[in-house]
Amino acid sequence: MALVELRNVNKVYRIGDEVVRALDDLSLDIQDGEFLSIIGPSGSGKSTLMHILGCLDTPTSGTFRLDGVMIQNASATELAHVRNRKIGFVFQFFNLLPKLNIIQNVELPMIYSGCSGSERHERAVAALKMVGLENRMKHRPMQLSGGQQQRVAIARALVNNPKIVFADEPTGNLDSKTGDAILELFFELSRQGRTIALVTHDPDIAAITPRRIEIRDGRLADSTTRPS
Repeated sequence: MALVELRNVNKVYRIGDEVVRALDDLSLDIQDGEFLSIIGPSGSGKSTLMHILGCLDTPTSGTFRLDGVMIQNASATELAHVRNRKIGFVFQFFNLLPKLNIIQNVELPMIYSGCSGSERHERAVAALKMVGLENRMKHRPMQLSGGQQQRVAIARALVNNPKIVFADEPTGNLDSKTGDAILELFFELSRQGRTIALVTHDPDIAAITPRRIEIRDGRLADSTTRPS
């Protein structure tokens, strides 16, 4: 069984009298441990796809199974539980809370999962060590560079040991050298067996991930796996 299974998924929005089909009968599998990119032009449906895969939204029709759990009819509470336990998110603009220091930002997802204070601290320290920022734990986000803030965001995404990490344009707010370093960190996490999906508009990034998924007009236009 694949980690992610989408079958004949549609997502339809109604804007006044207009019907917008953001996803159109899309089927897709993602295997445990895969590292892939999702690419497509503006309006292609790739953001809608990420929202559904990330349990931020549900399909209009079709089925979605994540790690053996059927998602398409889940309640908002059930979706929140799945997001917290099974999914990590990394965003273009980091989304760190400026009034909290770095370790407090990384601890946040564990507050909602009911971890004790000592366990939260221990796991947050381990996650920051993983991204090379254990010596910045007491700093606030604005005291760090953009690349360091993105590393904190990656640590926060990993701290609950999710089944899959979604990264939405994770290098889009960084200079090219820093962006390359963040991509290398994702490759290292992939080598450790993490499942990672990068959503990007950059064909150069999509070209280097082991698998590339292209979305056009809400459909799967291409799925290419690079030879290992």
